[in-house]
Amino acid sequence: MNFKTIFKSLTNKDMLKRILIVVGLLVIYRFLAHIPVPMGEPATFQEAVQNFIEKSDFGSFLNLISGGGLTTFSILLVGISPYITASIVVQLVTKAIPRLEELSQDGEAGRRKISQWTRIIAVPLAIVQSIAYIFMLYQSVVASNTALAYTPTAADWALSVTAMVAGSMILMWFGELITEQGIGNGVSTIIFVSIISQLPTTLANLGTALFDTSAGSLSLFGWFNLPVNPVYFWIVLGFAVAMLVVIYFLVKLNEAQRIVTINYAKRVHGNSTYGGIKSILPLKLIAAGVVPVIFATAFLSLPALLGQLIQTINPGNSFGATLMTLFTAPNASTFSTMYPNGITGQWFFYPAVYFVLVVAFTYFYTSIIFNTKEIADNLQKQGGFIEGVRPGNQTAEYLGKTINRLNLFGALALGLIAMLPFLTDYIFIVIAGQPLGLSISGTGLLIVVTVALENLRQLNSRALMVTYDEYK
Repeated sequence: MNFKTIFKSLTNKDMLKRILIVVGLLVIYRFLAHIPVPMGEPATFQEAVQNFIEKSDFGSFLNLISGGGLTTFSILLVGISPYITASIVVQLVTKAIPRLEELSQDGEAGRRKISQWTRIIAVPLAIVQSIAYIFMLYQSVVASNTALAYTPTAADWALSVTAMVAGSMILMWFGELITEQGIGNGVSTIIFVSIISQLPTTLANLGTALFDTSAGSLSLFGWFNLPVNPVYFWIVLGFAVAMLVVIYFLVKLNEAQRIVTINYAKRVHGNSTYGGIKSILPLKLIAAGVVPVIFATAFLSLPALLGQLIQTINPGNSFGATLMTLFTAPNASTFSTMYPNGITGQWFFYPAVYFVLVVAFTYFYTSIIFNTKEIADNLQKQGGFIEGVRPGNQTAEYLGKTINRLNLFGALALGLIAMLPFLTDYIFIVIAGQPLGLSISGTGLLIVVTVALENLRQLNSRALMVTYDEYK
Protein backbone atom coordinates (compact mmCIF):
# COMPACT_ATOMS: atom_id res chain seq x y z
CA MET A 1 0.00 0.00 0.00
CA ASN A 2 1.59 3.25 -1.19
CA PHE A 3 0.12 6.06 0.94
CA LYS A 4 2.44 8.58 -0.76
CA THR A 5 0.74 7.85 -4.08
CA ILE A 6 -2.71 8.13 -2.47
CA PHE A 7 -1.92 11.55 -0.99
CA LYS A 8 -0.43 12.72 -4.30
CA SER A 9 -3.58 11.64 -6.14
CA LEU A 10 -5.64 14.09 -4.06
CA THR A 11 -4.37 16.89 -6.30
CA ASN A 12 -6.30 15.28 -9.16
CA LYS A 13 -9.75 16.91 -9.50
CA ASP A 14 -11.52 13.71 -10.54
CA MET A 15 -10.05 11.75 -7.63
CA LEU A 16 -10.93 14.48 -5.15
CA LYS A 17 -14.46 14.68 -6.56
CA ARG A 18 -14.98 10.94 -6.10
CA ILE A 19 -13.77 11.01 -2.49
CA LEU A 20 -15.94 14.03 -1.66
CA ILE A 21 -19.01 12.32 -3.15
CA VAL A 22 -18.42 9.21 -1.01
CA VAL A 23 -17.84 11.28 2.14
CA GLY A 24 -20.91 13.42 1.43
CA LEU A 25 -23.15 10.37 0.96
CA LEU A 26 -21.88 8.84 4.21
CA VAL A 27 -22.52 12.10 6.12
CA ILE A 28 -26.10 12.23 4.75
CA TYR A 29 -26.54 8.60 5.77
CA ARG A 30 -25.55 9.38 9.36
CA PHE A 31 -28.04 12.28 9.45
CA LEU A 32 -30.84 10.01 8.16
CA ALA A 33 -30.01 7.49 10.91
CA HIS A 34 -31.36 9.96 13.48
CA ILE A 35 -34.75 10.60 11.83
CA PRO A 36 -37.36 8.60 13.84
CA VAL A 37 -40.09 6.47 12.31
CA PRO A 38 -43.41 8.42 12.34
CA MET A 39 -45.14 6.01 14.74
CA GLY A 40 -46.63 7.59 17.86
CA GLU A 41 -44.14 8.53 20.57
CA PRO A 42 -40.61 7.59 19.45
CA ALA A 43 -39.36 7.61 23.06
CA THR A 44 -41.87 4.89 24.00
CA PHE A 45 -40.75 2.66 21.16
CA GLN A 46 -37.09 3.34 21.92
CA GLU A 47 -37.61 1.75 25.35
CA ALA A 48 -39.08 -1.34 23.68
CA VAL A 49 -36.16 -1.38 21.24
CA GLN A 50 -33.68 -1.27 24.12
CA ASN A 51 -35.33 -4.31 25.70
CA PHE A 52 -35.30 -6.04 22.32
CA ILE A 53 -31.55 -5.43 21.93
CA GLU A 54 -30.77 -6.69 25.44
CA LYS A 55 -32.82 -9.88 25.05
CA SER A 56 -31.91 -10.80 21.47
CA ASP A 57 -28.50 -11.33 19.92
CA PHE A 58 -30.14 -10.67 16.55
CA GLY A 59 -31.25 -7.28 17.87
CA SER A 60 -27.65 -6.44 18.74
CA PHE A 61 -26.51 -7.58 15.29
CA LEU A 62 -29.22 -5.54 13.55
CA ASN A 63 -28.36 -2.47 15.62
CA LEU A 64 -24.68 -2.92 14.75
CA ILE A 65 -25.07 -3.04 10.96
CA SER A 66 -27.74 -0.29 10.96
CA GLY A 67 -25.38 2.13 12.69
CA GLY A 68 -27.56 2.44 15.79
CA GLY A 69 -30.71 2.84 13.67
CA LEU A 70 -32.49 0.29 15.85
CA THR A 71 -31.64 2.12 19.07
CA THR A 72 -32.96 5.42 17.73
CA PHE A 73 -35.97 3.74 16.05
CA SER A 74 -34.98 5.56 12.85
CA ILE A 75 -36.27 5.18 9.30
CA LEU A 76 -33.04 3.27 8.55
CA LEU A 77 -33.98 0.54 11.05
CA VAL A 78 -34.23 -2.09 8.29
CA GLY A 79 -30.97 -0.82 6.80
CA ILE A 80 -29.25 -2.43 3.85
CA SER A 81 -30.18 -6.01 4.83
CA PRO A 82 -33.02 -6.43 2.22
CA TYR A 83 -30.58 -5.54 -0.55
CA ILE A 84 -27.97 -7.96 0.83
CA THR A 85 -30.56 -10.74 1.09
CA ALA A 86 -31.79 -10.04 -2.45
CA SER A 87 -28.19 -10.13 -3.75
CA ILE A 88 -27.61 -13.52 -2.12
CA VAL A 89 -30.87 -14.91 -3.52
CA VAL A 90 -30.04 -13.66 -7.04
CA GLN A 91 -26.52 -15.14 -6.84
CA LEU A 92 -27.88 -18.54 -5.80
CA VAL A 93 -30.58 -18.53 -8.49
CA THR A 94 -28.06 -17.39 -11.12
CA LYS A 95 -25.78 -20.33 -10.33
CA ALA A 96 -28.72 -22.76 -10.32
CA ILE A 97 -30.31 -21.67 -13.64
CA PRO A 98 -28.01 -21.93 -16.70
CA ARG A 99 -29.87 -19.23 -18.68
CA LEU A 100 -29.38 -16.71 -15.90
CA GLU A 101 -25.71 -17.68 -15.62
CA GLU A 102 -25.30 -17.02 -19.35
CA LEU A 103 -27.04 -13.67 -18.89
CA SER A 104 -24.65 -12.73 -16.06
CA GLN A 105 -21.73 -13.38 -18.43
CA ASP A 106 -23.33 -11.39 -21.25
CA GLY A 107 -21.32 -8.21 -20.66
CA GLU A 108 -22.60 -4.99 -19.16
CA ALA A 109 -26.18 -5.38 -20.44
CA GLY A 110 -26.60 -8.73 -18.66
CA ARG A 111 -25.18 -7.42 -15.40
CA ARG A 112 -27.52 -4.43 -15.51
CA LYS A 113 -30.55 -6.71 -15.88
CA ILE A 114 -29.47 -8.83 -12.92
CA SER A 115 -28.81 -5.69 -10.86
CA GLN A 116 -32.30 -4.43 -11.72
CA TRP A 117 -33.86 -7.74 -10.60
CA THR A 118 -31.90 -7.50 -7.35
CA ARG A 119 -33.39 -4.05 -6.68
CA ILE A 120 -36.91 -5.28 -7.48
CA ILE A 121 -36.58 -8.27 -5.12
CA ALA A 122 -35.22 -5.98 -2.36
CA VAL A 123 -38.46 -3.94 -2.25
CA PRO A 124 -40.87 -6.69 -1.06
CA LEU A 125 -38.19 -7.96 1.34
CA ALA A 126 -37.94 -4.48 2.84
CA ILE A 127 -41.74 -4.29 3.18
CA VAL A 128 -41.94 -7.67 4.96
CA GLN A 129 -39.07 -6.83 7.31
CA SER A 130 -40.51 -3.39 8.10
CA ILE A 131 -43.91 -4.86 9.00
CA ALA A 132 -42.28 -7.60 11.12
CA TYR A 133 -40.10 -5.19 13.10
CA ILE A 134 -42.86 -2.67 13.76
CA PHE A 135 -45.33 -5.38 14.76
CA MET A 136 -42.85 -6.99 17.15
CA LEU A 137 -41.86 -3.68 18.73
CA TYR A 138 -45.49 -2.60 19.05
CA GLN A 139 -46.36 -5.90 20.74
CA SER A 140 -43.39 -5.40 23.08
CA VAL A 141 -44.75 -1.99 24.09
CA VAL A 142 -48.22 -3.44 24.70
CA ALA A 143 -46.83 -6.45 26.63
CA SER A 144 -44.78 -4.17 28.88
CA ASN A 145 -48.01 -2.36 29.91
CA THR A 146 -46.57 0.94 28.69
CA ALA A 147 -49.32 3.49 28.14
CA LEU A 148 -49.58 4.65 24.53
CA ALA A 149 -50.89 8.11 23.76
CA TYR A 150 -52.97 6.66 20.92
CA THR A 151 -53.82 3.45 19.09
CA PRO A 152 -52.14 3.31 15.65
CA THR A 153 -54.55 3.21 12.73
CA ALA A 154 -54.04 1.45 9.39
CA ALA A 155 -52.88 4.78 7.93
CA ASP A 156 -50.26 5.11 10.71
CA TRP A 157 -48.95 1.62 10.01
CA ALA A 158 -48.82 2.31 6.25
CA LEU A 159 -46.94 5.59 6.83
CA SER A 160 -44.41 3.94 9.15
CA VAL A 161 -43.78 0.99 6.82
CA THR A 162 -43.46 3.36 3.84
CA ALA A 163 -40.90 5.49 5.71
CA MET A 164 -38.80 2.44 6.64
CA VAL A 165 -38.94 0.99 3.13
CA ALA A 166 -37.97 4.39 1.69
CA GLY A 167 -35.03 4.54 4.11
CA SER A 168 -33.87 1.09 3.01
CA MET A 169 -34.16 2.00 -0.69
CA ILE A 170 -32.22 5.24 -0.12
CA LEU A 171 -29.42 3.23 1.50
CA MET A 172 -29.45 0.82 -1.45
CA TRP A 173 -29.13 3.80 -3.82
CA PHE A 174 -26.32 5.29 -1.74
CA GLY A 175 -24.50 1.95 -1.83
CA GLU A 176 -24.65 1.82 -5.62
CA LEU A 177 -23.53 5.45 -5.93
CA ILE A 178 -20.52 4.75 -3.70
CA THR A 179 -19.62 1.64 -5.72
CA GLU A 180 -19.73 3.70 -8.95
CA GLN A 181 -16.99 5.97 -7.60
CA GLY A 182 -14.54 3.04 -7.80
CA ILE A 183 -12.95 3.45 -4.39
CA GLY A 184 -14.79 0.78 -2.45
CA ASN A 185 -17.85 -1.44 -2.37
CA GLY A 186 -20.86 0.68 -1.40
CA VAL A 187 -22.73 -1.85 0.73
CA SER A 188 -19.59 -2.89 2.61
CA THR A 189 -18.63 0.75 3.16
CA ILE A 190 -22.04 1.57 4.63
CA ILE A 191 -21.81 -1.38 7.04
CA PHE A 192 -18.24 -0.30 7.90
CA VAL A 193 -19.37 3.23 8.73
CA SER A 194 -22.32 1.84 10.72
CA ILE A 195 -19.95 -0.11 12.96
CA ILE A 196 -17.45 2.72 13.31
CA SER A 197 -20.26 5.11 14.28
CA GLN A 198 -20.81 3.04 17.45
CA LEU A 199 -17.24 3.60 18.65
CA PRO A 200 -17.70 7.09 20.20
CA THR A 201 -20.46 5.79 22.51
CA THR A 202 -18.40 2.74 23.47
CA LEU A 203 -15.28 4.84 24.12
CA ALA A 204 -17.28 7.37 26.15
CA ASN A 205 -18.70 4.63 28.39
CA LEU A 206 -15.27 3.08 28.74
CA GLY A 207 -13.73 6.46 29.57
CA THR A 208 -16.36 7.12 32.23
CA ALA A 209 -15.59 3.80 33.91
CA LEU A 210 -11.83 4.28 33.50
CA PHE A 211 -11.71 7.70 35.18
CA ASP A 212 -14.12 6.77 37.97
CA THR A 213 -11.80 6.91 41.00
CA SER A 214 -14.52 6.44 43.62
CA ALA A 215 -13.06 3.00 44.42
CA GLY A 216 -9.46 4.28 44.47
CA SER A 217 -6.78 5.36 42.01
CA LEU A 218 -3.80 3.63 40.42
CA SER A 219 -0.54 3.93 42.35
CA LEU A 220 2.48 4.13 40.06
CA PHE A 221 5.39 2.50 41.94
CA GLY A 222 4.34 4.43 45.05
CA TRP A 223 5.61 7.70 43.52
CA PHE A 224 2.26 9.22 42.59
CA ASN A 225 -1.31 8.20 41.85
CA LEU A 226 -2.86 8.25 38.38
CA PRO A 227 -6.50 9.46 38.39
CA VAL A 228 -7.81 6.22 36.87
CA ASN A 229 -9.64 3.18 38.19
CA PRO A 230 -6.90 0.55 38.75
CA VAL A 231 -9.08 -2.42 37.73
CA TYR A 232 -10.38 -0.83 34.52
CA PHE A 233 -6.91 0.49 33.66
CA TRP A 234 -5.45 -3.01 33.40
CA ILE A 235 -8.58 -4.28 31.65
CA VAL A 236 -8.37 -1.51 29.04
CA LEU A 237 -4.62 -2.02 28.61
CA GLY A 238 -5.07 -5.76 28.19
CA PHE A 239 -7.85 -5.30 25.65
CA ALA A 240 -5.83 -2.73 23.69
CA VAL A 241 -2.90 -5.13 23.39
CA ALA A 242 -5.17 -8.06 22.56
CA MET A 243 -7.00 -6.04 19.90
CA LEU A 244 -3.73 -5.03 18.21
CA VAL A 245 -2.62 -8.67 18.13
CA VAL A 246 -5.98 -9.81 16.73
CA ILE A 247 -5.99 -7.06 14.09
CA TYR A 248 -2.45 -8.05 13.05
CA PHE A 249 -3.48 -11.68 12.53
CA LEU A 250 -6.70 -10.62 10.80
CA VAL A 251 -4.69 -8.59 8.29
CA LYS A 252 -2.31 -11.51 7.71
CA LEU A 253 -5.17 -13.97 7.22
CA ASN A 254 -7.05 -11.58 4.92
CA GLU A 255 -3.97 -10.96 2.75
CA ALA A 256 -2.69 -14.58 2.72
CA GLN A 257 -2.90 -16.27 -0.66
CA ARG A 258 -1.58 -19.22 -2.66
CA ILE A 259 0.07 -18.26 -5.93
CA VAL A 260 -0.59 -20.61 -8.85
CA THR A 261 1.68 -20.04 -11.87
CA ILE A 262 -0.08 -19.96 -15.24
CA ASN A 263 1.91 -20.63 -18.42
CA TYR A 264 0.72 -19.49 -21.85
CA ALA A 265 1.73 -21.51 -24.89
CA LYS A 266 3.49 -19.86 -27.82
CA ARG A 267 1.31 -19.23 -30.82
CA VAL A 268 2.54 -18.07 -34.25
CA HIS A 269 0.17 -15.94 -36.29
CA GLY A 270 1.77 -14.81 -39.54
CA ASN A 271 5.04 -13.12 -38.67
CA SER A 272 4.00 -12.46 -35.07
CA THR A 273 4.48 -14.71 -32.04
CA TYR A 274 2.02 -14.57 -29.14
CA GLY A 275 2.16 -16.17 -25.71
CA GLY A 276 5.16 -17.87 -24.21
CA ILE A 277 4.76 -15.89 -21.01
CA LYS A 278 3.95 -16.64 -17.39
CA SER A 279 1.25 -15.16 -15.21
CA ILE A 280 -0.13 -15.86 -11.75
CA LEU A 281 -3.52 -16.85 -10.34
CA PRO A 282 -3.75 -15.79 -6.67
CA LEU A 283 -6.01 -18.00 -4.52
CA LYS A 284 -6.93 -16.25 -1.26
CA LEU A 285 -6.80 -18.18 1.98
CA ILE A 286 -10.24 -16.84 2.94
CA ALA A 287 -11.88 -16.15 -0.42
CA ALA A 288 -15.31 -15.62 1.18
CA GLY A 289 -14.04 -12.76 3.36
CA VAL A 290 -16.25 -11.84 6.30
CA VAL A 291 -19.52 -12.96 4.66
CA PRO A 292 -19.62 -16.37 6.47
CA VAL A 293 -19.48 -14.65 9.87
CA ILE A 294 -22.35 -12.30 8.93
CA PHE A 295 -24.41 -15.22 7.58
CA ALA A 296 -23.74 -17.37 10.66
CA THR A 297 -24.62 -14.57 13.10
CA ALA A 298 -27.86 -13.71 11.31
CA PHE A 299 -28.84 -17.36 10.77
CA LEU A 300 -28.13 -18.40 14.35
CA SER A 301 -29.95 -15.38 15.77
CA LEU A 302 -33.22 -16.01 13.92
CA PRO A 303 -34.42 -18.75 16.36
CA ALA A 304 -33.87 -16.35 19.28
CA LEU A 305 -35.83 -13.68 17.39
CA LEU A 306 -38.66 -16.15 16.78
CA GLY A 307 -38.59 -17.19 20.43
CA GLN A 308 -38.84 -13.58 21.56
CA LEU A 309 -41.74 -12.96 19.17
CA ILE A 310 -43.57 -16.02 20.56
CA GLN A 311 -42.90 -14.87 24.12
CA THR A 312 -44.16 -11.37 23.27
CA ILE A 313 -47.44 -12.66 21.81
CA ASN A 314 -47.89 -15.54 24.27
CA PRO A 315 -45.98 -14.93 27.53
CA GLY A 316 -44.94 -18.11 29.31
CA ASN A 317 -44.80 -20.23 26.15
CA SER A 318 -42.25 -23.01 26.82
CA PHE A 319 -41.19 -23.41 23.18
CA GLY A 320 -40.38 -19.71 22.86
CA ALA A 321 -38.48 -19.78 26.16
CA THR A 322 -36.42 -22.78 24.99
CA LEU A 323 -35.50 -21.06 21.72
CA MET A 324 -34.38 -17.93 23.57
CA THR A 325 -32.35 -19.94 26.08
CA LEU A 326 -30.52 -22.03 23.48
CA PHE A 327 -29.92 -19.38 20.83
CA THR A 328 -29.19 -16.26 22.89
CA ALA A 329 -25.56 -15.57 23.69
CA PRO A 330 -25.22 -14.70 27.40
CA ASN A 331 -24.28 -11.14 28.23
CA ALA A 332 -23.68 -9.16 31.39
CA SER A 333 -27.40 -8.46 31.95
CA THR A 334 -28.78 -11.95 31.22
CA PHE A 335 -26.08 -14.37 32.37
CA SER A 336 -27.11 -14.65 36.02
CA THR A 337 -30.76 -15.20 34.97
CA MET A 338 -30.00 -17.76 32.26
CA TYR A 339 -27.39 -19.67 34.24
CA PRO A 340 -28.02 -19.27 37.98
CA ASN A 341 -25.66 -22.18 38.69
CA GLY A 342 -22.78 -20.77 36.65
CA ILE A 343 -21.40 -22.27 33.47
CA THR A 344 -23.07 -25.49 32.36
CA GLY A 345 -22.87 -27.59 29.21
CA GLN A 346 -25.78 -25.58 27.80
CA TRP A 347 -23.61 -22.45 27.67
CA PHE A 348 -21.37 -24.12 25.07
CA PHE A 349 -24.27 -24.92 22.72
CA TYR A 350 -24.41 -21.46 21.11
CA PRO A 351 -20.61 -21.08 20.58
CA ALA A 352 -20.32 -24.63 19.18
CA VAL A 353 -23.15 -24.16 16.66
CA TYR A 354 -21.75 -20.72 15.77
CA PHE A 355 -18.33 -22.23 15.00
CA VAL A 356 -19.83 -25.00 12.84
CA LEU A 357 -21.95 -22.50 10.89
CA VAL A 358 -18.97 -20.20 10.21
CA VAL A 359 -16.99 -23.14 8.80
CA ALA A 360 -19.96 -24.40 6.75
CA PHE A 361 -20.80 -21.00 5.29
CA THR A 362 -17.13 -20.44 4.39
CA TYR A 363 -17.18 -23.55 2.18
CA PHE A 364 -20.65 -22.73 0.83
CA TYR A 365 -19.96 -19.11 -0.16
CA THR A 366 -16.52 -19.92 -1.60
CA SER A 367 -18.12 -22.52 -3.88
CA ILE A 368 -20.46 -19.80 -5.17
CA ILE A 369 -17.91 -17.07 -5.87
CA PHE A 370 -15.05 -19.36 -7.02
CA ASN A 371 -16.19 -21.46 -9.99
CA THR A 372 -13.27 -23.76 -10.78
CA LYS A 373 -14.90 -25.09 -13.96
CA GLU A 374 -15.40 -21.58 -15.34
CA ILE A 375 -11.81 -20.56 -14.50
CA ALA A 376 -10.42 -23.73 -16.13
CA ASP A 377 -12.46 -23.13 -19.30
CA ASN A 378 -11.31 -19.51 -19.54
CA LEU A 379 -7.66 -20.54 -19.14
CA GLN A 380 -8.06 -23.16 -21.85
CA LYS A 381 -9.62 -20.64 -24.25
CA GLN A 382 -6.73 -18.23 -23.63
CA GLY A 383 -4.09 -20.94 -24.12
CA GLY A 384 -3.14 -20.97 -20.46
CA PHE A 385 -2.24 -24.03 -18.41
CA ILE A 386 -0.79 -25.02 -15.04
CA GLU A 387 2.51 -26.83 -15.35
CA GLY A 388 2.02 -30.60 -14.94
CA VAL A 389 -1.77 -30.34 -15.18
CA ARG A 390 -3.82 -30.95 -18.33
CA PRO A 391 -6.14 -28.12 -19.42
CA GLY A 392 -9.88 -28.56 -18.91
CA ASN A 393 -11.33 -30.94 -16.33
CA GLN A 394 -8.01 -31.81 -14.71
CA THR A 395 -7.27 -28.11 -14.19
CA ALA A 396 -10.71 -27.65 -12.59
CA GLU A 397 -10.06 -30.64 -10.29
CA TYR A 398 -6.61 -29.31 -9.36
CA LEU A 399 -8.02 -25.86 -8.54
CA GLY A 400 -10.88 -27.48 -6.59
CA LYS A 401 -8.50 -29.52 -4.44
CA THR A 402 -6.25 -26.52 -3.85
CA ILE A 403 -9.09 -24.20 -2.81
CA ASN A 404 -10.54 -26.91 -0.55
CA ARG A 405 -7.22 -27.28 1.27
CA LEU A 406 -7.01 -23.51 1.67
CA ASN A 407 -10.61 -23.43 2.84
CA LEU A 408 -9.92 -26.00 5.54
CA PHE A 409 -7.35 -23.81 7.24
CA GLY A 410 -9.13 -20.53 6.39
CA ALA A 411 -12.51 -21.69 7.68
CA LEU A 412 -11.04 -23.01 10.94
CA ALA A 413 -9.05 -19.79 11.42
CA LEU A 414 -12.13 -17.66 10.72
CA GLY A 415 -14.19 -19.75 13.13
CA LEU A 416 -11.58 -19.45 15.89
CA ILE A 417 -11.36 -15.67 15.45
CA ALA A 418 -15.15 -15.45 15.62
CA MET A 419 -14.95 -17.49 18.85
CA LEU A 420 -12.46 -15.14 20.54
CA PRO A 421 -15.19 -12.99 22.18
CA PHE A 422 -16.73 -16.12 23.70
CA LEU A 423 -13.35 -17.12 25.11
CA THR A 424 -13.03 -13.61 26.53
CA ASP A 425 -16.47 -13.98 28.12
CA TYR A 426 -15.44 -17.31 29.66
CA ILE A 427 -12.32 -15.74 31.21
CA PHE A 428 -14.32 -12.89 32.74
CA ILE A 429 -16.97 -15.26 34.04
CA VAL A 430 -14.25 -17.13 35.93
CA ILE A 431 -12.65 -13.89 37.18
CA ALA A 432 -15.63 -11.64 37.83
CA GLY A 433 -18.63 -13.95 37.60
CA GLN A 434 -20.09 -12.06 34.62
CA PRO A 435 -19.23 -12.02 30.91
CA LEU A 436 -18.52 -8.83 29.01
CA GLY A 437 -21.05 -9.63 26.29
CA LEU A 438 -18.65 -8.97 23.39
CA SER A 439 -19.98 -11.75 21.14
CA ILE A 440 -21.04 -9.37 18.38
CA SER A 441 -17.80 -7.37 18.57
CA GLY A 442 -15.88 -10.19 16.91
CA THR A 443 -18.12 -9.84 13.86
CA GLY A 444 -17.71 -6.07 13.90
CA LEU A 445 -13.92 -6.28 14.11
CA LEU A 446 -13.76 -8.75 11.22
CA ILE A 447 -15.98 -6.53 9.05
CA VAL A 448 -14.02 -3.37 9.86
CA VAL A 449 -10.60 -4.89 9.08
CA THR A 450 -11.72 -6.67 5.90
CA VAL A 451 -13.59 -3.69 4.43
CA ALA A 452 -10.84 -1.23 5.36
CA LEU A 453 -8.20 -3.34 3.57
CA GLU A 454 -10.37 -3.80 0.47
CA ASN A 455 -11.24 -0.10 0.23
CA LEU A 456 -7.60 0.89 0.69
CA ARG A 457 -6.63 -1.53 -2.07
CA GLN A 458 -9.16 -0.01 -4.48
CA LEU A 459 -8.18 3.53 -3.46
CA ASN A 460 -4.53 2.69 -4.10
CA SER A 461 -5.35 1.23 -7.54
CA ARG A 462 -7.24 4.34 -8.60
CA ALA A 463 -4.50 6.56 -7.20
CA LEU A 464 -1.97 4.71 -9.38
CA MET A 465 -4.21 5.29 -12.41
CA VAL A 466 -4.48 9.06 -11.95
CA THR A 467 -0.77 9.51 -11.12
CA TYR A 468 0.56 7.11 -13.77
CA ASP A 469 1.84 9.83 -16.09
CA GLU A 470 4.05 11.26 -13.32
CA TYR A 471 6.00 7.99 -13.07
CA LYS A 472 6.72 7.62 -16.77
